Amino acid sequence: IIKPDVAEKGVAGEIMAVLEATDFRILGCKKVRLTTEQAKAFYAVHAERPFYGELVEFMTSGPVYVMCLEGEDAVARYRALMGPTNSDTARAEAPDSLRARFGTNLQCNAVHGSDSVENGVLETDFFFSKLERV
Repeated sequence: IIKPDVAEKGVAGEIMAVLEATDFRILGCKKVRLTTEQAKAFYAVHAERPFYGELVEFMTSGPVYVMCLEGEDAVARYRALMGPTNSDTARAEAPDSLRARFGTNLQCNAVHGSDSVENGVLETDFFFSKLERV
């Protein structure tokens, strides 16, 4: 997911270009505006955490770009490309990462990525029908 902070800045295309330049294939991509219910369902794993409410509010604050990516060792490679969750940390530890380049802070950190292949399948199925993946 390219988060609302990046969609608002108008640099989502730059992130997509980085993905394609690093051998990810974008099988599906669409711009959506999450409802509160959708954001709560998507981030249900974090429901008990203190930041859950703020996360849901942030993710519904504007449009996001959801993508289905494919590539060799895609989850591990994308997580490395994203960089640390906190964009401030990313700038210090992984200055070429997406979060270092496009994020602002811990919450406005530009992108979300699945943490496992299994979650990647669940998250892709959340946003895309089989017909929307080519």
